[in-house]
Amino acid sequence: MPNTEFSSNDTARDERIGRSSVVDEPTGEQRAAITALIDSMRTVSEELGDRFAAHDQQLALVGGPVRDALLGRASNDIDLTTDAVPQRILELVDGWADSVWTVGIEFGTVGLRKRGDQLEITTYRSEAYSPKSRKPEVSYGTDIRDDLLRRDFTVNAMAVRLPSGEFVDPFGGLADLRAKVLRTPGRPEDSFSDDPLRIMRAVRFAAQLDFTLAPEVAEAARDMADRLTIVSAERVRDELTKLLLSPNPRRGIELMVDLGIAEHVLPEIPKMRLEIDEHHRHKDVYEHSLTVLDQAIDLERSRGHEPDLVLRLAALLHDIGKPKTRAFEGGNRVTFHHHEVVGASMSRKRLTALRFPKDVVGQVGHLVALHLRFHGYGKGEWTDSAVRRYARDAGDQLERLHILTRADCTTRNRRKAAALARSYDDIERRIETLAEQEELDRIRPDLDGNEIQEILGVGPGPLVGKAYRFLLELRLEHGPMEKETAERELRSWAADHLER
Repeated sequence: MPNTEFSSNDTARDERIGRSSVVDEPTGEQRAAITALIDSMRTVSEELGDRFAAHDQQLALVGGPVRDALLGRASNDIDLTTDAVPQRILELVDGWADSVWTVGIEFGTVGLRKRGDQLEITTYRSEAYSPKSRKPEVSYGTDIRDDLLRRDFTVNAMAVRLPSGEFVDPFGGLADLRAKVLRTPGRPEDSFSDDPLRIMRAVRFAAQLDFTLAPEVAEAARDMADRLTIVSAERVRDELTKLLLSPNPRRGIELMVDLGIAEHVLPEIPKMRLEIDEHHRHKDVYEHSLTVLDQAIDLERSRGHEPDLVLRLAALLHDIGKPKTRAFEGGNRVTFHHHEVVGASMSRKRLTALRFPKDVVGQVGHLVALHLRFHGYGKGEWTDSAVRRYARDAGDQLERLHILTRADCTTRNRRKAAALARSYDDIERRIETLAEQEELDRIRPDLDGNEIQEILGVGPGPLVGKAYRFLLELRLEHGPMEKETAERELRSWAADHLER
């Protein structure tokens, strides 16, 4: 492996940069991290780096992998940048790569695989949106500094040349990384105008990396938030998804609301501000929802689950129906009757507009609709049939409903919180016991459709469906029964039904 050299470009910035030149060097630990990163991808750093150099073409590792190495974070990405145009990239990797794909070649990106590694090589470029376009216009360049200038943030505008290992940081990304601040290499107004999605990326990185936004970046994001309307819903959805799956999504959501970004992405969220919740009179619905999101994430982790997009969306959106259902009653009482039904509809509509997959839309809507169901449980007054219905209605969302319902308790009254926790412990134990006894998640009537037709002497039709639902309710009410008992109940029901 070649010796790894580290240097910072101390060339004075253009006037358009508006920042003084900063020379910063990696610490010994960071040097070791970069060396380890290059060593871990020896095939790319040596073979491909030498291949490009032999043909007088530049190649550098860039962006996320470099940033994450300096942060001591693992990264599975191998993003490379070069002065070679896409057709030249294809020529240089021909015979070396195990496989190549060109789905992103329109934007200067060639994807390839080599010995299990997946790489993306992108030509130095600049890209910009016209005022009404949803697609960027791409032009190619020959200078890595110009390529880094068009990157979203300085912490993503660092590179490592291959095969030499030279560290390239013309815009002070390392200093900003140490200060945990997000700045743009150029003016933020130019950056956000070129690609408005960077406004969402700013709040996403703040949540993902626990960074703050530089004042000028926050101001530009606030002033230009409406530019997000020209970005496709799919790209906005992808950034929102990454934000919600980050370690601290609350930070990103708060920034979205404070900077006016949410108005163009999730307008229902800021509308929850100051809408007093009847169960939590010292918290508005917005703050309550963020607390529920935090608590859902804590429970998600304590139960050993991976970050769960559906659960986190449901926690954030579970009370979005409250502003529309708020009513004032006597004694200064505020009510939100049926907000769960309205909220389920609103969440489905919003997530559909953001182009979330149908299963995600349906699951989140289902959880929002059910999130109040448990509050009728009291101190365990439900019968076994009511517990069965609760589990049956939750279906494959039962574990998520358990977490959401527990997280929805944000009262400061410790005695009340403890009582609610005990009650939910009780219902979970009962569901588990019933599930073991009856395989609750696969409850079926004691007679199937063919048996119903044979007993009643009828063919397929509405009557069979009604009989099936009758037997299912019977099963939920009384648990499993013998075939003979089920047949007797069915005949009795049919006699009464057919007489009508």
